[in-house]
Amino acid sequence: MKLIALDLDGTTLNSSKEINQENVKMIKRAQASGNIVVILSGRSKDSIEKELAKVDINCPIGANNGTSIYVENKLIKQISLPRRQNKKIISLLDQENLPYKVTTNKGSFAPANWSKRFNDFIESAKVPKSHFENEHFSALTQSPEKLGQKVFENPDEILTDKEIMVQKYFVIALNPEQKEKIQNDLKKITGLKVLSSTPFSFDVSNINGHKGTALKVFAEHFNIPLEHTIAVGDEGNDIPMLDAAGLGVTVENADNELKKFSDFITLSNDENGVAHVIAKYVLNRS
Repeated sequence: MKLIALDLDGTTLNSSKEINQENVKMIKRAQASGNIVVILSGRSKDSIEKELAKVDINCPIGANNGTSIYVENKLIKQISLPRRQNKKIISLLDQENLPYKVTTNKGSFAPANWSKRFNDFIESAKVPKSHFENEHFSALTQSPEKLGQKVFENPDEILTDKEIMVQKYFVIALNPEQKEKIQNDLKKITGLKVLSSTPFSFDVSNINGHKGTALKVFAEHFNIPLEHTIAVGDEGNDIPMLDAAGLGVTVENADNELKKFSDFITLSNDENGVAHVIAKYVLNRS
């Protein structure tokens, strides 16, 4: 038995944000052969489930970069940020006037002026809105309220609520220099994990709130040795699980810097790279 951990965007999903039928077929064959396939993504549980439902795949999920871990739709582990760190994070993000969303156990929150921040950012960075046309990223151009997300005028509205636990921050940063600067500033705060999730965004979470921890949690839950695990990804937030897995794999479309962390480079997300990995290393097909 093996455990296969798959990133979603840029890895299991193709450039059109769909799961190719060849990937679907090989994932189901791996499951039918007694192996465990899990999805580890920066997305929310609902968003991941929506994609899997389109192709009738049912599997364990590590949502929000692995900070919320589900097996058979039951939450088995949740990793949150201490309150003192949240105030420092929000202070830095507000100083830069960056658009950001806060993922919590009570849903997602955003600053009340999210739309203005985002639109100002698009204009200043001279990035056309068409850049965000695909189904997943188009949500960024909509107001949080339309997406069923809550907004706050003052961050204390969520930071002082003892029932709210923050899992991660999703931050938009289109300017590479600004992105690098704010990431470096955040890394100076003790106990944080700061990882790029796309070329124009990054995530901030508990130092233990990442896909590597989630992979280990799943391996322990299913009693599978780490040397029998495989992780496949394409972005910076996949590095912890590539390091933790017995076999770390990047898809061909991943950044060259990320490929340095992999043991094997598979085909791209448009060429059924996930299916290729499963066939070669799980089902032992050439």
